[in-house]
Amino acid sequence: MARQILLINPWITDFAAYDFWLKPLGLLYLAGLLRANGHKVDFIDCLDPFDPEMAAKAGKPPRRHPFGHGRFFRREIEKPEALAAFPRSYCRYGMDPDIFRVRLARHAGIDLVLITSMMTYWYPGVFEAIRIVKEEMPGVPVALGGKYASLCPEHAHIHSGADYIVQGRGEKAVLKMIADRFGDPHGFVPDEKDLDSLPWPAFDLLSHLDQVPIITSLGCPYRCSYCSSHLFYKGYLRRDPLRVADEIEHWQRRFSVTDFSFYDDALLVDPQGMIVPLLAELKKRGLSCRFHCPNGLHVREITPDMSRLLFSSGFKTIRFGFETADFQMQKETGGKVANDELKKTVAALKNAGYRTADIGVYLLCGIPGQKTADVSMSIDFVLNCGAKPVLAEYSPIPGTKMWPEAVAASPFDIAREPLYHNNTLLSCRNEDFTYEAYSRLKAQLKSMRYA
Repeated sequence: MARQILLINPWITDFAAYDFWLKPLGLLYLAGLLRANGHKVDFIDCLDPFDPEMAAKAGKPPRRHPFGHGRFFRREIEKPEALAAFPRSYCRYGMDPDIFRVRLARHAGIDLVLITSMMTYWYPGVFEAIRIVKEEMPGVPVALGGKYASLCPEHAHIHSGADYIVQGRGEKAVLKMIADRFGDPHGFVPDEKDLDSLPWPAFDLLSHLDQVPIITSLGCPYRCSYCSSHLFYKGYLRRDPLRVADEIEHWQRRFSVTDFSFYDDALLVDPQGMIVPLLAELKKRGLSCRFHCPNGLHVREITPDMSRLLFSSGFKTIRFGFETADFQMQKETGGKVANDELKKTVAALKNAGYRTADIGVYLLCGIPGQKTADVSMSIDFVLNCGAKPVLAEYSPIPGTKMWPEAVAASPFDIAREPLYHNNTLLSCRNEDFTYEAYSRLKAQLKSMRYA
């Protein structure tokens, strides 16, 4: 029997939020899968920057960049008690709750609600959305999945108000939930080891497609101590590059999408197995795309040939996960890159046509035990290489190798309160790397101009 299922992408509550090519990809993959099993799918996107009712209430839509990123709707709200002492305004990014209630009222006959979650410290917005759903749709079961639910399942079970908590990949779990709850057998179950067995994400549910996120793989062959990738994906799975090309062609030809963002953790690993044949196929089909890599690419995979390929294929947003120029810290956090490799990478990219402003290098700041001099040295090193340093504030993640270190180092109770995972707090600041020292470095970088 076909069920009516409502999927919800909730608003964000935080000190700051920006739409860096953000889309609820996992939720939209589930929508495609549910449709393949004959269910009817509705969708409420509380982060939609093109929402006409929100634009009317705010007086104007948020500013957007032609490449598909930009601001959210924003409204200042009261801070949670745990964050009350932190001297910054706290906001809801996305849909107002009153408009959310109106949207819910338009969806009659719902059998099941699926809500996703992202950062662990964004849970207040998720909880508020669940509470409102329970008020407006009494008796309808609510399932919560996504990153927060997977990383903090006990906290979610106790506090979220959801009827079900889905950890990790949700395809089989959601189909089983529907079968157990309603007695409906599922006709199509994808092979979890074959990413191409999944139906494409239901991007047609979005009100406006300014960009489309693409995954060519799940997981990562590296095991960095601060990263949670291996907690979600036990292995490293890769798609067929020709199937990826089919998907990109579909979104471009049917919906005129030009901008595509790669969500992969390891896009360039084994280039002959994915990125080289993929880009060759897109060129063969006469597709004209702009590509963006906000997650960060692996420095080690960049060669002069690869640099020229990326430049000629329309890669506009180039970011690298370098983290630190300190050799010992590189070794301790995973050893995925060395200083001389970054120098060679930047030189190759510039020879291919990229400018300094195009080459962003993420530097992790605020990890346990880090000194101000370490971050300052890393900034200088990246600048001397001819690239643009981008500070990435460390957020402690439960289950990672660095987590016990973070719990011991943090002045906050990060083990019991996910709000303290917030990267704005610098959860593992210390007497040397203070919030004031970080602010000075941030201001220094903000004042720089790059060619």
